[in-house]
Amino acid sequence: MNPDLMNQVADKIGSNGLPYLVPLHPAFVHLTLGLFIAAIAFDIVAALFPVEKPLFKFMAVPATRSALFDVGWYNLLAAAIITFFTVAAGFFEMLLAVPLADVKSAWGFHALETMIWHGIGGITILTLVVAMTVWRGFQRYRWRKDRSREVQWSYLAAGLAIFVLMFVQGTLGAHLGGEFGIHVTADQLIHLGENPNQSLHGALFPGAGE
Repeated sequence: MNPDLMNQVADKIGSNGLPYLVPLHPAFVHLTLGLFIAAIAFDIVAALFPVEKPLFKFMAVPATRSALFDVGWYNLLAAAIITFFTVAAGFFEMLLAVPLADVKSAWGFHALETMIWHGIGGITILTLVVAMTVWRGFQRYRWRKDRSREVQWSYLAAGLAIFVLMFVQGTLGAHLGGEFGIHVTADQLIHLGENPNQSLHGALFPGAGE
């Protein structure tokens, strides 16, 4: 690789260890979580609609079963798309990670072990979300397109099981940021013996102290 290019990239990396101000991976993660959770939640509500219909009527909520299933489907489709960006940003930022040394997580892992498991978890969840989207698509457009309940109970159970995997994956990610200080600017500055208040104020408001 061109050394000049490497130097240009290095010059652009800030105190958070990234060539941009705010890490992208956490933002994409929350999009994945929100969209997937909403998708399964709306499908559960739609699947139980005959039981809930009197409540919707009492609350004057103009909900229809098909509309609830529509929301579930389009949220899942969006989750499948955004998760590719989530995983890509995660691996890019992991390649630039400089974790705090001699630290163990609450689960007893070192930084490298945590990153490996978090990376494996990311690929696993991406695969599962895409598989769930394909499964959901077949139910919507082929297997159950003429039925009032658009999804199978086994599909909903699989979605709830994935919630558990997402919790584990999210906890590993929280360990990387919270305990190992990966791409957490304040943690990295403290580790270097600098005052985050002064350093960050100078970076955000150059020339303010002059």
